[in-house]
Amino acid sequence: MSATIHDDRACILGEGAFWHPLLNKLFWVDIIGRRMLCDDGRAWQFNEHVSAIGWVSETVLLIATETALITFDLTTEARQTVCPLEADNPATRSNDGRADPYGGFWIGTMGKNTEPDAGAIYRYYKGELRRLFAPITISNAICFTPDGAYAYFTDTYYARVMKVALDPDGWPCAPPSRILDLSKEGFNPDGAITTADGELLIAQWGASNVAHYGPFGNLRGTFDLPTAHITCPALGGPKLSTLFVTTAQQGLSPEARAAQPDAGKTFAIETPLRGTPAPQVLLPDS
Repeated sequence: MSATIHDDRACILGEGAFWHPLLNKLFWVDIIGRRMLCDDGRAWQFNEHVSAIGWVSETVLLIATETALITFDLTTEARQTVCPLEADNPATRSNDGRADPYGGFWIGTMGKNTEPDAGAIYRYYKGELRRLFAPITISNAICFTPDGAYAYFTDTYYARVMKVALDPDGWPCAPPSRILDLSKEGFNPDGAITTADGELLIAQWGASNVAHYGPFGNLRGTFDLPTAHITCPALGGPKLSTLFVTTAQQGLSPEARAAQPDAGKTFAIETPLRGTPAPQVLLPDS
């Protein structure tokens, strides 16, 4: 289960790993480079930060940008605003996000310079963007149990992974509770996904691994990678068992960059785990 390079295009801040269940392709973003990439070799440039991806149809994606949620047509490259996202605040940008099992899309924001408490976590659902949790410094680890009963999220700054119950429409219906506290170990939880068995895979910024936790927060093991700043996992491939992992060059000293020549590249690890297909984002006119 060693990591191999899946795509050698290095990102400043690779993020948003997303396996498209209809196209059977991996998409991800370079937030700082303002581009989206696909493992078929394509890349698309944007004029602002992009950070998270969902699918609306086979050829239309939902993308979180610095100031909005937009649709992006892979065939025509047409872009259309779905709703603004802190568009009146030039100090923030989107960060981690993911579609939920109800057709909604959760998206977090943060300060461009990691300003304390500058961000929040939102949910877009049936034409409404609603703020769920604030203040947040670094929004991350947004994912959902396979049955849609719970959502997870974290503020990486505090290194505590939270779990919150959802109602039949996918809205939080109880106060969040802490399932993991990684602050004592000095770990920084970043992007996360759940497996088909309800286990958690959490990228650990600065720790060179994706950590594998059971549904009650017990550590099951780690998937090691050859660079420090690990940002976002995705399970994909023919059996949804290949672990794809984005990484970052950002935050590495010149000495660390020299010692980690594969920083920022996207990796693949064959696993015994199984993912679930990413749910479709339902837009009002779709």
